[in-house]
Amino acid sequence: MSHAHSRTRQRAAFEHLLARFDASTAESTPQRWRYLEAAHVLAQNRYSFLLHWRAHWKMLQFARTLKDDYEVRGQLGHLLMTPISHLVRFVPPGNTGRAVMPAMQPMVPSPQVRECIAEAMAATDPAAPATSAHPGQT
Repeated sequence: MSHAHSRTRQRAAFEHLLARFDASTAESTPQRWRYLEAAHVLAQNRYSFLLHWRAHWKMLQFARTLKDDYEVRGQLGHLLMTPISHLVRFVPPGNTGRAVMPAMQPMVPSPQVRECIAEAMAATDPAAPATSAHPGQT
């Protein structure tokens, strides 16, 4: 698979995860966060400012809905830091983007987040093998 195809597929998987989040109003709060965390990991994996910013924007909106002031403040900080992290070209791979995680800490996403990513990748091109959801790989 070409690099361009992989990047296009990751973007499609990102959009798929946001659509799953939007359609998930009957699901548990932790599951809904997993969709957003998985989208955030994919956005960082692509080193795409716009997708990265959108992931944090969606997280901020969800935190507001939950009336989670700590998460709201954290997401506001992440939104402000996103352009800077892209300017200095340091986006910590695998970081799930939540306020409870150090913003600049690379990490390996949980098995549940990795599974969300794998499902989204499969949904965007079921005939192709899933690319690794491991941080730092595109």
